[in-house]
Amino acid sequence: MGGRGAASGVSIKGYEYGTEFISLLSADNIKYVKYKHSNAATIPLETMSAGKNRVYVLLDVKNALKSITLYNKEGKLKRQIDLDHSHKGERPHVHSWHDLQRKLSSLTKSDLAYIEKVRRIWKTK
Repeated sequence: MGGRGAASGVSIKGYEYGTEFISLLSADNIKYVKYKHSNAATIPLETMSAGKNRVYVLLDVKNALKSITLYNKEGKLKRQIDLDHSHKGERPHVHSWHDLQRKLSSLTKSDLAYIEKVRRIWKTK
């Protein structure tokens, strides 16, 4: 797992890299993870060590789906689908990422299909 996930060193918060998230389930290129230290809204960030087109599903302390983050073939954050809260009246909603700049965008058919896929996998785990 990438930044704040599996590397060497220590994060700004004092956590050794590789200890902030735990992996609960993997299916295809999708990894279901949970933040170990609290119910933080921090999303996993990729590094070069992660697989291409990785998808992380972040769960909250009650193991409810919180967000889906999708990375491109270069391992860079592409889209973040927030499931658990609204933004400008949209729930779920999507943030597109470009050079780590977040932009609110509309849900696509592909986003809706991913939401259903991750819900189905988690429900049948």
